Amino acid sequence: MSNNSLGIFYVSMGSLMLVVMASIAKFLGTRLPAFELLFFRSFVGFLFILPLFMRDPMEPFRTKRPGMHLIRGMMGSAGNFCFFWTITHMLLADSMALQFSRPLWTIPLAFFFLGEVSNLRRTMVSVVGFIGVWMYARPFTAGFDPNALIGALGALFATLVVISIKRLSTTEPTRVIMFYYAVWNAIFSLVPAIFVWMTPTWPELSLLIVLGFLGIAGQGMITKGIHYGDATALAPLDYSRIVYAAAIGYVVFGEIPGWWSVAGMLLIVVASIYLVIVEKKKAA
Repeated sequence: MSNNSLGIFYVSMGSLMLVVMASIAKFLGTRLPAFELLFFRSFVGFLFILPLFMRDPMEPFRTKRPGMHLIRGMMGSAGNFCFFWTITHMLLADSMALQFSRPLWTIPLAFFFLGEVSNLRRTMVSVVGFIGVWMYARPFTAGFDPNALIGALGALFATLVVISIKRLSTTEPTRVIMFYYAVWNAIFSLVPAIFVWMTPTWPELSLLIVLGFLGIAGQGMITKGIHYGDATALAPLDYSRIVYAAAIGYVVFGEIPGWWSVAGMLLIVVASIYLVIVEKKKAA
């Protein structure tokens, strides 16, 4: 297989794994609170990361940037909680589409933190994407859904996490970044989870372990796929998660997105893919 073919395979499989993980979270979320789901997602992922340090168990503790790891962990915990909240309170495809509004936040964040002023075309595309987010919330109808705004907030935190990862990667190896991400997510989710804890049954515990494995494996597959293939071509392919989510949502949960959702989804996806491709070409 060519490198691009390998990239397509890994990204597709990774995307499917993350959607199955989200489906399990949605199923478990009917009884278990979102904080508890997030804790198991992070803790189980942490256990799967530990073997990476068999040769040098002390490597994570020699980090040069513990403060940045902590900040990234806080932002990651907030973003993941928003994601798990929307999974358990919205249609599966809708929550996945809102997660992919991340590229829309790059323009306002670059302006406020870096003083970068984007050109008119990219700004207008970003505005169109945010209109898609707003359509999910339906603020001017009787069906107003604030959960959509929580999903958009989660995408904002996810964008900040990506920025912090880029800064950390200049001095820290990927495995150390993954280690602290899992540790801080587990700690920050456990504290509130204690107050709403629901002891999982044995079948639920089994699914929680699968959830944690799929989360870390899916992210790993997508990262590996981007390493093999062309990032500009593979970035839109990652949006196949929305298609997978819509199919699983219909078959497993009997979910059918309404017209507001479909319209918002199209605006978010088209705007985000455009911004991703433009940014990749600009970087090249």
